[in-house]
Amino acid sequence: MKIDFNEMNEMTIPGMNGGTGMMTCRMYNDEKYRIIETVLHPGGAIGNHLQDSGDDMNYVISGIGKAICDGAEEELKPGVMHICPKGSEHSIVNTGEEDLVMLTLVVAG
Repeated sequence: MKIDFNEMNEMTIPGMNGGTGMMTCRMYNDEKYRIIETVLHPGGAIGNHLQDSGDDMNYVISGIGKAICDGAEEELKPGVMHICPKGSEHSIVNTGEEDLVMLTLVVAG
């Protein structure tokens, strides 16, 4: 299966999950997978939310930030993957002055 993000419409979402700022993304979604090219712009945060659809894996391509999963804070930087297991709560914050770019994978569980 080939997924070409270049052929997808870009969406801009303000205050994702009650967070702050803006997020831009392109998303593939079917009954098994949600695969998202995620850009969290400076000052942006994905609000704390329950991860109920499956394990949420966020691989950082560029930028810096932090993830808070079940109260534990993790530093995000290129080459790091944050995993929020199904049933946990998490948020992601762009703490830098540049975009936080991630590839997000959610596998239905």
